[in-house]
Amino acid sequence: MQRLHGIADLFLVHNRPIVRHVDDSIVRILLGRELLLRRARGYAPLPISIQTEHHSPILAVGAHLKNTVALSVGTNIFVSQHIGDLETHESLHAFRRVIEDFKRLFDVKPAHVVCDLHPDYLSTQFAKALPLPITAIQHHYAHVAACMAENQLEGELLGVSWDGTGLGLDGTIWGGEFLLTSGSSFERVASFQTFPLPGGELAIKEPRRVALGLLHEMFGSAALQRQDIASVVSFTEGERRLIGQAIEKNINCPRTSSVGRLFDGVASLVGLRQVLAFEGQAAMELEFAAANNMADERYDFELLKSAAAIVINWTPIIEGILADVRKGIPVSLISSKFHNTLAQTILGVARETDQSRVVLTGGCFQNKYLTEQAVNLLTQHGIRPYWHQRIPPNDGGIALGQIYALERMAKKTHDKLQEAEVIG
Repeated sequence: MQRLHGIADLFLVHNRPIVRHVDDSIVRILLGRELLLRRARGYAPLPISIQTEHHSPILAVGAHLKNTVALSVGTNIFVSQHIGDLETHESLHAFRRVIEDFKRLFDVKPAHVVCDLHPDYLSTQFAKALPLPITAIQHHYAHVAACMAENQLEGELLGVSWDGTGLGLDGTIWGGEFLLTSGSSFERVASFQTFPLPGGELAIKEPRRVALGLLHEMFGSAALQRQDIASVVSFTEGERRLIGQAIEKNINCPRTSSVGRLFDGVASLVGLRQVLAFEGQAAMELEFAAANNMADERYDFELLKSAAAIVINWTPIIEGILADVRKGIPVSLISSKFHNTLAQTILGVARETDQSRVVLTGGCFQNKYLTEQAVNLLTQHGIRPYWHQRIPPNDGGIALGQIYALERMAKKTHDKLQEAEVIG
């Protein structure tokens, strides 16, 4: 009432206390079945069943955005209702309340807590303050593990984990990852070529900054003077000069491999969206544009192979997009070609790594066009794709993945102990 008193003309309320808050669930239909985007009323806390060697209860505190928490009880993992972004006092209070509520509801005391690798997440800081053994799981591996848990998968497979941001093992911002799972761990076998994010967190809200980072990476500071590119002309000359200096001196310009940010940059370059009004707006508009022109065309890209990992060079993609913009090609066709190209990169890496099973996870796979293109393309080439249904591909699934990743580690340890007993 206090927050909305200047907006609402009338409040219709009741006098019953809310014992357990649950939001409305959000679902879209994808490939003939539901895909949960927000798991709450009607779905939570229905359990995900797994095979486990670890019978002590585990609490997972999830990610910082779109937070959910999870609790393992025997062979079931109970994932909470959507809590939200842990950026306000209210949401953090709800986060703590849901954890206590879960412990009472299932009458268990967690023996272990698992969290995200990022030390600045409030969920991670909460976990570290608990008097329990703690394990941190890398963000994108948690995404892959969540999809594996939901689909009852074990063993080696290729996890395609694409989202906005997540702290990588090397301290950089990951978001365009191909992770090969093996037993209890993973190997980063491929990723997108990194690029700078001018302004850091500000670039997440301004796709035009991402676009300038891409342009500077390709053409240097001269690209920031191009008057034929919508992203460039959206800034004043003084702003462009400051951004160029920040990139060159590496001041608040973290590098990322994020496909989510790549979506933002492309949306800016084609003139769809320069500044966001809400999270994910640019990527959503790019997806909706593609749905109006479902062509088979795509752009070129390169898989640069090295001893360490495959790097996907996006430079030919952006060059092709800029050329199409100059030719006046409709945004709908450009977007369709961009989506098709991303699906082709998945097929390319799956072939290079000789994988017959591919998991599609992370916030980018909320995108109906991208997911359907990837699933159909992989299927056509004899590769089995897996994607989400009961658990969101976004950070709402991280808590489930955190527990399943820890369970895989415990199972590997148990198998080794059994092997040692047999040898002995």
